Amino acid sequence: MNALLKQAQEMQAQMQQMQEDAAKETAEASAGGGMVTVVASANGEIQELRIDPKAIDPSDPEMLADLVMAAANEALRAAHAKVEAKMKSMLPPDLGGLLPGL
Repeated sequence: MNALLKQAQEMQAQMQQMQEDAAKETAEASAGGGMVTVVASANGEIQELRIDPKAIDPSDPEMLADLVMAAANEALRAAHAKVEAKMKSMLPPDLGGLLPGL
């Protein structure tokens, strides 16, 4: 019983460390052939946004908004996927099916 409790405490410490590391995990994505590039963290923060001046068309602001949203959403998805993959690799194989979303 003590061994099981110790293992649970160790897993809790590992999960805490993974959450802290997730804030540092980033991913980059671009849209419009690289006209808009976004770097986002797995904790949902946009860290960098680069827009090529050619993407700025005063007569079509919707296109720029669409490119920014597409790049941001993809960067956020990719950052979350990195963290999820790391979490799966740290879990024992028999626990993977017990945790929703992993």
